[in-house]
Amino acid sequence: MPHFENVAENKPCKRLTRGKISENGRNNRGVITSRHRGGAHKRLYREINFKRDKSNIVGRVASIEYDPNRNASICLVNYVDGDKRYILYARGIGIGNVIISSPDASISTGNALPLTKMPLGTIIHNIELKSGKGGQLVRAAGAGAKVVAKEGRLATLRLPSGEIRLVPQDCLASVGRIGNIDISGRSLGKAGSNRWLGKRPTVRGSAMNPVDHPHGGGEGRTSIGRKKPLTPWGRVTLGRKTRGRKCINPLILRRRRGT
Repeated sequence: MPHFENVAENKPCKRLTRGKISENGRNNRGVITSRHRGGAHKRLYREINFKRDKSNIVGRVASIEYDPNRNASICLVNYVDGDKRYILYARGIGIGNVIISSPDASISTGNALPLTKMPLGTIIHNIELKSGKGGQLVRAAGAGAKVVAKEGRLATLRLPSGEIRLVPQDCLASVGRIGNIDISGRSLGKAGSNRWLGKRPTVRGSAMNPVDHPHGGGEGRTSIGRKKPLTPWGRVTLGRKTRGRKCINPLILRRRRGT
């Protein structure tokens, strides 16, 4: 089962939460566009400060809390001006720690700085792709990117996927690796835990009828009867490359593993 040793049991900050409607894999017409979704536990959405826009204002970590909307934990930060914000929990942050978002901040876990101020070799997370837009990269549990090089207006980062890409140096990033590193090795314990997460059962195509799936039909256990595995809609799957030639980004120096 999941581990919650460092997570507080108190309720979330009310002014930083809002309702979240589960779409259950349906589009605006009610048609299923993403299968095997639905029936999740009711959740409140916690508004995370990915922008880290409380510049030059000192904040203190009040609590470390569970967030049902992501696999990483979150921290409630109380700022000296009376404001409260949620940020992603970085490994090593403790209750009572002081953090700040500033170009002059020290290179310590939880602080947010522009990439121009990051020394080479620094482990970072919550990285912006466009200055002021908010962190978009490296936000999952246990994730951390590394500053490899800096040249001109661009910094070279090695992402957790193995991808090496360029990011403008005026973009903000937070110092440290995101906590909850052991999340991938957890055991859910029972099938019902997956249903609480909103994951519905997946039926094999070979167990269906021919009208439902290209792999279906036949007496007993039979082969799929095709040269290659197919999706329910007849497209070749399981190994076929789907990335088009137009997906060329000059800022990506090396693609992630497996592409």
